[in-house]
Amino acid sequence: MNRLIQIAALSIAALSFGAQAADKEPTKQQSKMTTCSKDAGDKKGDERKAFMKECLSAKPAAAAGTAQQNKMKTCNADPKAKTLKGDERKKFMKECLSA
Repeated sequence: MNRLIQIAALSIAALSFGAQAADKEPTKQQSKMTTCSKDAGDKKGDERKAFMKECLSAKPAAAAGTAQQNKMKTCNADPKAKTLKGDERKKFMKECLSA
């Protein structure tokens, strides 16, 4: 009887943990794993392993820099930014980056 109660308690705990985990957004790695798995399709064995390894290790196309980094480079390259100092430069950069 005690064994049955223990099993029931563990089952309820596992179900409540699973419900909490389902509420969270998947991480980037989890999303990538899902995408690669779908792309692998019907591949089996070593062929699937090789495909998944290649797919999961691939860098995103935007690896050259994020939009924010590109904007920062553009704002820094502005001739006006090069002539400003201190608070004036901070103000200019803030306006440039928020545009």
